[in-house]
Amino acid sequence: MTLDQILDSLQADSEFRENIAHWRTIPARAPKFADFPQGIDRRLINTFIQRGITKLYSHQAEAVASIGNGNDVVIVTPTASGKTLCYNLPVLNTILKDPNARALYLFPTKALSQDQLAELYDLIQQLDVDIKTYTFDGDTPQTARRAIRSAGHIVVTNPDMLHAGILPHHTKWIKLFENLKYVVIDETHHYRGVFGSHLANVIKRLKRICEFYGSHPQFICCSATIANPGELASRIIGRKVVTIDNNGAPSGERHFVIYNPPVVNKQLGIRKSSLNESARVAAMFLRQKVQTIVFAHYRLYVEVLLTYLQRELKGDFGEGINIAGYRGGYLPNERRRIEQGLRAGSITGVVSTNALELGIDVGSLDVSIIVGYPGTIASLWQQAGRAGRRSGTSLTILIANSTAINQFLCAEPRYIFERSPESGVIDPDNLIIKTSHLKCAAFELPFDKKEYQDDVGAGKILDYLTEQKVVRKTNERYHWSSEIYPAQEVSLRSASPDNFVILNESRNAQVIGEVDWFSAPVFLHPEAIYLHGAQQYQVTQLDWQGKKAYVKEVEVDYYTDAETKTDLKVLAVHDETATLDEARLQVGEVSVTSVTVLFKKIKFQTHENIGSGELKLPELEMHTEAFWYSFPGDIAFKVKLEGSAFGGALRGLANILGQMAPLWVMCDSRDLRSISQVRAPFTERPTLYIYENIPGGVGLARKIYSEADRLFETTIDHMRKCPCQSGCPVCVGPSLEVGELGKSGAIKLLEYMLAVGG
Repeated sequence: MTLDQILDSLQADSEFRENIAHWRTIPARAPKFADFPQGIDRRLINTFIQRGITKLYSHQAEAVASIGNGNDVVIVTPTASGKTLCYNLPVLNTILKDPNARALYLFPTKALSQDQLAELYDLIQQLDVDIKTYTFDGDTPQTARRAIRSAGHIVVTNPDMLHAGILPHHTKWIKLFENLKYVVIDETHHYRGVFGSHLANVIKRLKRICEFYGSHPQFICCSATIANPGELASRIIGRKVVTIDNNGAPSGERHFVIYNPPVVNKQLGIRKSSLNESARVAAMFLRQKVQTIVFAHYRLYVEVLLTYLQRELKGDFGEGINIAGYRGGYLPNERRRIEQGLRAGSITGVVSTNALELGIDVGSLDVSIIVGYPGTIASLWQQAGRAGRRSGTSLTILIANSTAINQFLCAEPRYIFERSPESGVIDPDNLIIKTSHLKCAAFELPFDKKEYQDDVGAGKILDYLTEQKVVRKTNERYHWSSEIYPAQEVSLRSASPDNFVILNESRNAQVIGEVDWFSAPVFLHPEAIYLHGAQQYQVTQLDWQGKKAYVKEVEVDYYTDAETKTDLKVLAVHDETATLDEARLQVGEVSVTSVTVLFKKIKFQTHENIGSGELKLPELEMHTEAFWYSFPGDIAFKVKLEGSAFGGALRGLANILGQMAPLWVMCDSRDLRSISQVRAPFTERPTLYIYENIPGGVGLARKIYSEADRLFETTIDHMRKCPCQSGCPVCVGPSLEVGELGKSGAIKLLEYMLAVGG
């Protein structure tokens, strides 16, 4: 069956149709063309004509012209709209005119770097000119590195390699830094939160070194559609940008289905498992050999889904059906093999985390199935865009789960199909991140007085580093004085520098993956089932001192899920707003202490709890930022809630606000946590907190503070529409957790919050 025939059968299937919350057909779009701008080398134009490109799309022409006028730009168009040409054309044009000119391309992953290099290399080969293009990353052989440093016109790399492998060794890259004309930053929307805050500091170091060598490169950024692409790109590069978002690329007919699994427990508001439904729906397409990608939010879900699909389709594997998993933690050669298999069509289906969301060429897939809202609207559209990257009909199915934000989007699909409300948020001044990069910058070049006079915070940090004997101050200049190589100690993907390595005892302690410091107690506690490539491993030992987890291969019919207890203390208030009735909205610095106390064994397929165990693990303390709302002391009397009923309502309100907040700040749901205190030690009042699950915080709490009224309005609207009586996972949480008056009480509290203003 073709995809069009399957779509007809789905629309005729009453069982499938009754679970459709929304079916949007996006008609095919004709292209909008424009001529090549003035000043483009004829050799380039002829090469593109030979490739069948006689005109540019309107956004491409606008971007190339703006770059030609010397502007820093950000190009904001959907997946597969030809953004690559927007930077390749001006870069190659400049190098053809000036063979000494250099460009630096930054991609968030090595896989994407390799993918883009192949396309660029083919273009240069067809041009038949001597423009040397290389990737420089951890896989680049030592023998090739010297040639790249001296002769590379275009160096393709990632932020991690720029940070640790290029900037600290700038004296070996003089040719690049003296002649650097362009810096390309692709997938800019990907650089939010911790990663984006790190990248802004890396770019600051890059500009500092360029200035030392006398160059002033232009920045060309590319982004998916978010609420603030220009603002985010500006914060990353530290300069104003021109935003280009008039998409002229064509697309085939697209179908976007929001599928809400059937309710299995009306009282508790529990729906059929989105994992089970996703496996069932994916298998339907895979049996027809329709090439399908399934996106799961967590690495655990990838492995669980891969296990389900391999069991479901076991009898079909000899019939040309092949399924693979894909996520971080897989070895590079394993990932390259899967990418090649998808392009060639030898792999029918792949289950992936957002690792395949980026623009890696995996060919023309027909169907994209997204298991639960992936955390941002931008990610949702990026994942949807992996299907139908060429012309022809394509299908995306978002299979919702029972969480509040998923059910909200089922009821309010306009948040998906109209302008995205979410903003990419970064904080380059995060104390931990900034201190790390000031160390790296001091290692690269001494700090002159003017640099830290213009940045008071930097001066204070440098003085602190002087006291710690990491730098020394002589004649108003700070010089690196430690024997440590600082860049090696800083991971751009985490505010915490420490990772746990996972060693497989069944195969001579072979390294099979790694997990960050704060996730280790959740995923690598003793007796945890760690899943990798649908293979099950049981953790036998967690070595805190050595930062290692030892595992053995097992075959069991369950996976594990851990629970953590949290305590919060306020350290400082950065900003506050008082309401008409003495309630307060505040944002500031907090200390969060957490300890993982138990784990549950969850059976595959049925997801029932088949056992549990207590854990005795060290407490982890994290300083971060939080938004909090403190009610007047007599609020329980004002809203007519007493005793445990008030505590349940407050707890339920914290639950749903924490779940809804990611819609306003562009972050993973795991980046935010929420708790409530009936009498908080700091405020001495009933208080609810939403804190950043990131050391030091990266500005998410401040964004929630500024968007609080919109968050409260959206949340109360969703709660009123939720059909449950006293609470469910779709809104405040199960009534067993929040009490019989949990939902009605939380609505009363929100009505009060909106009435008194902020």
